[in-house]
Amino acid sequence: MPLNFTSFPELTTERLLLRRLKKDDAPQIFALRSSDVVNKYLDRPKAKSIEDAHDFIKRIDFGVDGRESMYWAICLLGQSELAGTISLWNFSDEGTKAEIGYELLPQFHGKGIMQEALLKVIDYGFRNLQLQLIEAWTVIQNLKSIKILERNDFKRDFSAESGIDRGVEGDDRIIYSLKKPAGI
Repeated sequence: MPLNFTSFPELTTERLLLRRLKKDDAPQIFALRSSDVVNKYLDRPKAKSIEDAHDFIKRIDFGVDGRESMYWAICLLGQSELAGTISLWNFSDEGTKAEIGYELLPQFHGKGIMQEALLKVIDYGFRNLQLQLIEAWTVIQNLKSIKILERNDFKRDFSAESGIDRGVEGDDRIIYSLKKPAGI
């Protein structure tokens, strides 16, 4: 089910601007996607060149333009360079469920930035997109990701995990879910 927005939504918080990814973000995208710290728990090939970052941005643009995903650059207010990214993607066919993903450059870890961005995107997903459930896939070893999910009322979803093909997805993948709160 394609997302219904006429222009990509910019979101703001007290300290952050969440905006659409742009071509000028390639150096920071390369830093994210080539970082050993950021990629420690991610099952993806590391970026080897700035061209890999440009290719990634093109793929993201294709998904956003096709109304299949939402992918925000996380920027500190007043700064143009991104500190990280956050996305809603992998929407269910009926558009009631999506997966959230996020990452920050190491120099921005531990500053509450992802907490602030996560709250804003969750609220946007439930209020504006009318999602009923947001999932987050992580690995059992990624304690920092698990901690931020649990801090935001995500619960481990053993029922959803029963559908994981452990031969393909790996034995360490786990799923956390957040149901739309009443009153939103």
